Amino acid sequence: MRVLSCLLVLSLTTPMNADDTLWRYAKDTWRSMTAMVEPATGLPADKVTGDLKTRARITSPTNIATYVWSTLTARDLRLITPRDATTRIGKVLDALARLERNTPTGQFYNWYDPATLQLARSFPDSGDPIHPFASSVDNGWLATALMMVRNAIPAHAKAANALLASMDFTAYYDPAARPDAGTGLLRGGFWPEPPPQDCNLPTDYAGTGVTVYSTCHHYGAPAETRIGQYVGIALGQLPPESYFGPYRTFPDNGCDYGWQEQRPTGSWKRYMGVNVWEGTYEYRGLRYVPNWGGSMFEALMPDLVVPEARWAPRSWGRNHPVFVRAQIEHGLNEAKYGYWGFSPSNDPHGGYNVYGVDQLGMDEPGYPSDRERTSVDPGYEGCRPAKPLPQAYGDGVVTPHASFLALPYARQAALDNLAKLRRDFDAYGPGGFYDAIAVRTGVVSKWYLALDQGMAMAALGNVLAGGALHRYFAGSGVEGKLRPVLRLEDWQAG
Repeated sequence: MRVLSCLLVLSLTTPMNADDTLWRYAKDTWRSMTAMVEPATGLPADKVTGDLKTRARITSPTNIATYVWSTLTARDLRLITPRDATTRIGKVLDALARLERNTPTGQFYNWYDPATLQLARSFPDSGDPIHPFASSVDNGWLATALMMVRNAIPAHAKAANALLASMDFTAYYDPAARPDAGTGLLRGGFWPEPPPQDCNLPTDYAGTGVTVYSTCHHYGAPAETRIGQYVGIALGQLPPESYFGPYRTFPDNGCDYGWQEQRPTGSWKRYMGVNVWEGTYEYRGLRYVPNWGGSMFEALMPDLVVPEARWAPRSWGRNHPVFVRAQIEHGLNEAKYGYWGFSPSNDPHGGYNVYGVDQLGMDEPGYPSDRERTSVDPGYEGCRPAKPLPQAYGDGVVTPHASFLALPYARQAALDNLAKLRRDFDAYGPGGFYDAIAVRTGVVSKWYLALDQGMAMAALGNVLAGGALHRYFAGSGVEGKLRPVLRLEDWQAG
């Protein structure tokens, strides 16, 4: 009996067949996630200081989602017990049921006080006013977490399904947004009341006579924003063919789209009755489908939840490894930083900023990789002249969460990059890797963000626990609705 007891203790503390380094990263990263949690409500804050002592006084649906799937990952990696995970997620579900939402869409607003559960009306740090806003992306991430819970924790399936059933993603869908293609697009979101400064359009919610004030923009490019589409299709609320609405690149149509990063190569194809321009860009010998700004999380965050490479082997399955190779190529060989991994994160010198590889984005100038905002403009022949290539890049900002996102596609390169960041900078603390490093000045942003740490936890869970989050999301009929749509496309990435 004593031998059996020792083996049981060992099994609960040491993962079987897991990479020791990655498991240690997961253990430390989980510590930062738990430090963000408000004990009274069970909800995480947006961020916590590097010493794990001071939490932000605000949170979002995406923060809540990342904490939920981090909790599932911690359970699966035996960092916590199943009972602890069930208790933690039960508190989250209870809190979600108490949060003020939009009626009748059931959509959550963007910002809440995690300690009081009250709708946030101003940002705690700046005092700037907040006008309640429902985001298709934020609600998409929260819905994915609820979809996981119903399959991962049977005791909470009823509560998770009840919340899901009340969330209506048709509130964001504009069926007339792509008349040229024969389908629609998702809007960024809506306000219940017209905001004083943001562009908005009064829209009739689902023909009910209830007016909401929608963003003037739609999501028309492939980025992390596609999660709203995935959820809407999986829940049977959006037509499956709407997946083909966002542009892969904008078409090569004279100078009509001459503002985009470069002239694409491609051809028109038709899927489920929708006309799709299957365009690709080129970067240093690699062909790829861009995202909006060229960042890692735009490319790979949805892949944490939806097994895109497996369900779409000829599109995302080709594109994801190419995108990772291109980020590595930029960091090591073009910009010569010695490190790579560029994605929106804290600015080590203060604030939050967008970082990426400019050339990998559809937008011109896209997201830069350094604080000096160095950009590349290859021009658009006949429409926009090229600009000279930069002589050098400045203080590159590398974020560790980008390396974690790359793990499924360049595992050794990601491990090596993380090891170098830890060796060369004061980049690692009690909650794992700090949020960002300016690699030429050596300045480190010593914060932990729920979004970025949650991406790291999800990536580690999928690698070390055999794609568990993918399985949780795919259950309850989701795979049968999404996979047949995603597998249709054929991109010329490589």
